[in-house]
Amino acid sequence: MQTPTFDQLLDATCHFGHLKRKWNPAMAPYIFMERNGIHIIDLYKTQAKLEEAAAALKNIAKSGKKVLFVATKKQAKQVVADRATSVGMPYVIERWPGGMLTNFPTIRKAVKKMASIDKMMKDGTFDNMSKRERLQITRQRAKLEKNLGSIADLNRLPSAVFVVDILKEHIAVAEANRLGIPVFGIVDTNSDPESVDFVIPANDDASKSIDIILATVCEAINEGIEERKVEKVDNKDEEAEEAPAEAKPRRTRVRRKAAEEAPAEEVKEEAPAAEEAPKAEEEPKAEE
Repeated sequence: MQTPTFDQLLDATCHFGHLKRKWNPAMAPYIFMERNGIHIIDLYKTQAKLEEAAAALKNIAKSGKKVLFVATKKQAKQVVADRATSVGMPYVIERWPGGMLTNFPTIRKAVKKMASIDKMMKDGTFDNMSKRERLQITRQRAKLEKNLGSIADLNRLPSAVFVVDILKEHIAVAEANRLGIPVFGIVDTNSDPESVDFVIPANDDASKSIDIILATVCEAINEGIEERKVEKVDNKDEEAEEAPAEAKPRRTRVRRKAAEEAPAEEVKEEAPAAEEAPKAEEEPKAEE
């Protein structure tokens, strides 16, 4: 994983904050200066925080867990969809369905409903319905696909949530905080960083800024996934090598045991013969 340089972040306009009158005082540690009434974000701190967040996400991906990406603003929708899809992670780019995390079983029912409609289309049940019923079900399926299609593979709560613009996605952040799910977020100067576990101070309104940060984050996640695959292969190889190695000592133990028991039996069998030998020699003497 390679963290973007200062110049790359500068070219992507990551340093532009909001107007001074819209700022949140809690963002003061991340603000470098004010110019023309606009706050400028300290890109050195952006670099450090981005590296920290990427390392944490890499560990989450390495352990085989899911990260949910959330961005419903126009500038971030397509970027998030493309980047999240490239690493096989779920994402929400339409309206945030209230209670998606805190009422997760209900959301899963809606996803199952979508799967049941697909099954009806395949097994021929759909063809036996009236034209009106088919139209209603098709519309329902399209609505579910638009809102929940990107989280169809999310069978359990995500282990982390990555948010673009935590002020706009405050409901998602609140739900994650309530459940104790770590929140990673691109935080602008008008937002409160205290509600986020891993703060990435940067411009959350420019597509270039969002893209360069997501590219770094997704690269780290991909590295974690690849390392997990390599570890699985290594573990299988180790198990294959250990299996015959364990079998061999058992055979040697059986042979040793047999070898130890064999002389004892021979001694027992030879003992009576040794006792009978003197009697055979004494009998001729008695006759003489």
